[in-house]
Amino acid sequence: MAEPDPQDSLDAATRATRSLQGLSTELTARVPQLLEAMRSVGAGLELHSTLDRICETAAELAHARYAAIGVVDELGEGLSDFVTYGVPQEVAEAIGRRPDGHRGLLGALIHDPDPVRLADLSTDPRSAGFPAGHPRMRSFLGVPIRVQGEIFGNLYLTEKRHGAEFSDYDLHMVRVLATEAGIAIGNARLYEAARQREHWIDGSVAVTTALLSGGDADEALSVVAEQARRLADSAAGIVLLPTGEGGLEIVAVSSDDPSSSLGVIIPPRSAVVAKLLAGEAVFIDDSATDSRMITRLADRFGPSMMLPLHSGGRVLGALATPRSRGARPFTESERTLATQFASQAALALMMAEAQRDRERLAVYEDRDRIARDLHDLVIQRLFATGMMLESAQRRSVVPEVRTGVGRAVDELDVTIQEIRTAIFALQQEPAEAPSGLRTRVLREINMAAVPLGFKPAHRFLGPVDSLVGELTGKNLVAALREALSNAFRHAGASLIDVVVDATVTLPDGRAAVRLSVADDGVGIPEGGRRSGLRNLARRAESLGGSSRIEPGVGEGGGGTTVVWEAPL
Repeated sequence: MAEPDPQDSLDAATRATRSLQGLSTELTARVPQLLEAMRSVGAGLELHSTLDRICETAAELAHARYAAIGVVDELGEGLSDFVTYGVPQEVAEAIGRRPDGHRGLLGALIHDPDPVRLADLSTDPRSAGFPAGHPRMRSFLGVPIRVQGEIFGNLYLTEKRHGAEFSDYDLHMVRVLATEAGIAIGNARLYEAARQREHWIDGSVAVTTALLSGGDADEALSVVAEQARRLADSAAGIVLLPTGEGGLEIVAVSSDDPSSSLGVIIPPRSAVVAKLLAGEAVFIDDSATDSRMITRLADRFGPSMMLPLHSGGRVLGALATPRSRGARPFTESERTLATQFASQAALALMMAEAQRDRERLAVYEDRDRIARDLHDLVIQRLFATGMMLESAQRRSVVPEVRTGVGRAVDELDVTIQEIRTAIFALQQEPAEAPSGLRTRVLREINMAAVPLGFKPAHRFLGPVDSLVGELTGKNLVAALREALSNAFRHAGASLIDVVVDATVTLPDGRAAVRLSVADDGVGIPEGGRRSGLRNLARRAESLGGSSRIEPGVGEGGGGTTVVWEAPL
């Protein structure tokens, strides 16, 4: 991340404070308060907390009851975000949708970003009124915020305390604060962009590591879908592959309800399919209203990125990351990073496919060598041994010996036939066998180690590969992936312990397998999201099992233990 030039920050502050010179002693007396406000504004690096801090500081500096920052969208035509101070949460929920800046006074300030000071904003011809439930506001002060010379948004203050109007002094002070806010926002944006790039790079590494660790194609595509969903902060991660008829079929889904999406086919008449198969990305502002989205799934989602998985001139499929309806749109930076991730994922898929081909070829060559050795060496020696025994049988005069040697010759003939059958089987193409459960669990643990920054501990109890069936194994791996993802995204854990126990007996006497994922994190907060836990429970219940939460392995039982079990 590029470091901001301290001299630039000093020059900006100097220019902004020149207007304070020569003003009244009242304004001069408030300079210490202004300097403290400027120090507070520049105290952090996280963008949204910086915006919250600017609003609060500006309200205190100008003695305003309410403050807000409207962030101008990339096209400069509306607001992409609206951060408020002073409005209680229940009032904000009653108001509903936040302003989009397409009309009214806020919209006018976007197109004409000059300071505005009003005694009663309701009398201004640009005002569009307030929605139901909105608090009373009369006095108004609006100041643009510029970041590196470009308009970032506007700082709004309303309802000066004690019924007063905002003064020239307030305007000057807030303009200086807005200049410092622009510097702080610029630093926060640089930090956030660097951190975002780091997360996407870590995700690409995790995908590549998982894909090159072996395993079947279905698991590889599920890994891509899960990582894309997490990185894009979307409602779902969806992988689509071409069909024989020219459409795209959903083959892997990471979402709260994947079963409703798997197998859905987007027909070739879709304009989106044509672009994706041609290697072009498609960005949708609102899936529910876009005429190009013709499947039943589109009604659930809002902004969406649909990216081709292409590498080396070959389109393998597509990756979609839709957000929920009403969610914020994807930024240009997110689109660029997601496109790069899709290209990296496609390359990793091709490398994994090439690796599987090489491994398959090595297996074929080994099988062919074994078949030749069995035919040219083992069978010939057995045949020679049989001839020697037959010769000995003819020369023997003892009936018991002749009988015993005859039985031995017959056994050799049977053995030779069995070896010839094995040689024939070795020369056939082997069926694709899925990886063992132990291998798949280790792959998930290795993949989680990248974003976590450490490798979770693990133990296996009992013969998990031979006892756990394919369907139960797939659901157990999906449950492990969900539990590790929750530990990374929400728990802030420094220790994770994974146990797969195939020696468990359920209360009703059935043999079962139990997955335990324990951490020492912050635990599950009251009122926190439960969608992932519900998904775990549904998977277990569909197999006749259950899922529950227990205390973690932190001090005093801190953290969380996810226990998932299903009958064998």
